[in-house]
Amino acid sequence: MRVSLLWILCYLVLAPFLGGLLDGCDRKISARMQGRIGPPLLQPFYDVQKLFNKQTIAVRRAQAAFLLVYMIMMIFTGCMFYGGTDILMCFFVLSTAATFLYFAAVVTNSPYSTIGASRELIQMMTYEPAVLFTCVGFYLATGTFTVSSIVKSNVSSILYLPGFFFAFVFILTIKMRKSPFDTSASHHPHQELVKGLTTEFGAKNLAFFTITEWYENIFLLGVVGLFIVNRHPISWVIAVLVVLAVYFLEILIDNTSARVKQETMLKITYTVTLLSAGINTLVLMLVR
Repeated sequence: MRVSLLWILCYLVLAPFLGGLLDGCDRKISARMQGRIGPPLLQPFYDVQKLFNKQTIAVRRAQAAFLLVYMIMMIFTGCMFYGGTDILMCFFVLSTAATFLYFAAVVTNSPYSTIGASRELIQMMTYEPAVLFTCVGFYLATGTFTVSSIVKSNVSSILYLPGFFFAFVFILTIKMRKSPFDTSASHHPHQELVKGLTTEFGAKNLAFFTITEWYENIFLLGVVGLFIVNRHPISWVIAVLVVLAVYFLEILIDNTSARVKQETMLKITYTVTLLSAGINTLVLMLVR
């Protein structure tokens, strides 16, 4: 119990700082890939501080309430995960949180936000099968959905779940809003819908959204690490290296890929999910 509380406290305190640093590394590495120097490593924190100092002008007051619920539920998701609870329930709360982000976008009645929000729903439909497969995969490999039990396994789950790992890493491109799947909102200025579903998020609301994304990224990368971690201490070191490698891969994909249409995203993601995770499931059911 004390260990779980310690992990939860660390997530609450450290996740936004680690998420902000990763965001800063993302900007720096992306700039280098494009032949630029790039902003300072701490630029994301400067941006959030600047947003908090601006006057908040919201089209609808309900927007702030929806964003607050979105942020609370996202933080609760990470607390559940790092507290060692049921991973299936973690993803259920995560999906529920995403619906409040949708409400925060459409409540403004802005055409840009509304179209971005509709694309967000399509993205949710696209990555949810892979998320469900991930939970099922952990159960097939370890016999439990409980995170605290999965990390105590004798071997890393990835030895049984290479297909599930590939499918989950693939949908991270969607969850982290990176090209070629940044259809609902983009971190780059090439978004033809201004900023998609975040178009009407201003000042403090945009700051809260940014911080929530940092929390979400640390949670998602934690799931990546869960594929590697086992009862042996050295696995934790390997997990950190794998997580960093995966994050770098997402940055590389983001800077080398042109955005695709929603229909293409749907077809590619479903194909990858069914082939990698589906075949892996059949093999596990036959072997074990």
